[in-house]
Amino acid sequence: MKAKLVLLPGDGIGPEVVAEAVRVMDAIAGKFKHEWTYQERLMGGCSIDQFGSSLTEETLADCQAADAVVLGAVGGPKWDDPNAKDRPERGLLALRKGLGVFANLRPVKVHPALIDSSPLKPEKLQGVDILVIRELTGGLYFGWPKGRDSKDGRERAVDTLEYYDYEIRRVMELAFKLAKSRKKKVTSVDKANVLESSRLWRQVAVQIGKANPDTALEHVLVDTAAMRLITGPAWIDVMVTENMFGDILTDEASVLAGSMGMLPSASLGEGRVGLYEPIHGSAPDIAGKGIANPIGMILSCALLLRHSLGLEQEAASIEKAVDATITADARTADLGGKLTTRQMAEEIIQRL
Repeated sequence: MKAKLVLLPGDGIGPEVVAEAVRVMDAIAGKFKHEWTYQERLMGGCSIDQFGSSLTEETLADCQAADAVVLGAVGGPKWDDPNAKDRPERGLLALRKGLGVFANLRPVKVHPALIDSSPLKPEKLQGVDILVIRELTGGLYFGWPKGRDSKDGRERAVDTLEYYDYEIRRVMELAFKLAKSRKKKVTSVDKANVLESSRLWRQVAVQIGKANPDTALEHVLVDTAAMRLITGPAWIDVMVTENMFGDILTDEASVLAGSMGMLPSASLGEGRVGLYEPIHGSAPDIAGKGIANPIGMILSCALLLRHSLGLEQEAASIEKAVDATITADARTADLGGKLTTRQMAEEIIQRL
């Protein structure tokens, strides 16, 4: 297979982990006789510095023309001014919108060798294998109106939580589709006791559930879901929720695996171009030190092979190599080890 991949290394540790993921992808290409063409572009804070925009029209067009997009991380203190005309996060939201990716998949699986790395008690982590699906292009982050003004002599800020039924339906249908190859259980998270948008969310979830009688559906309020992620995460199989709830819950779920550096994500839509990125941030405090954990980025590339290119054997080979590396007690600093970013990637490549 030949594939065109756009690389957006971004800010902070992004370039470091993307570079190692490319080495793994090249090893896969050599092993399975594929050919990848890479196109590297700026996005995020580095793009603001260079072009005055966190995401240029040219970069978005290149991403839309690719087979898949690999993103490192964006943001950092340098661009944190809330009053700035542009911020790295705006580029990320615009990229998701421009690619039409409406569902963010975040698998959270606890490796037996890393149970002691999590702050939870080991018995809480037995059998944890969760897929969180977060709606990505609707809700509070995109609703209108939003802004700040003055009312009755007081400063006011407004954000709008808005959902259409079709936005809920398509992500819910994806959740049920993916659940069928797992434990056939979908947990829908909302706040239907308070929010009108959540009542619509639950209404649509019930409709999709009735159309899929072979898959169990349960409804959980978001505060209860946050609690149960810590007190009993093994009860969850596929969790699907709206944009802001998913943003918060997926970061909470990341501690189950012992480190945010371990976890990948895939953002998918109705188009063919997927967006693949680790769930961690740009970690400016360790940028340039060569100690970042590249596993989240490498596993994101495994998801790329599976979902965008349809290469299941290749995806599984990366995941097996990562598992074998962890089992062999290879660790970066976030997991209490001493391996550099490059050394961790090398350990994985040797096991492909």
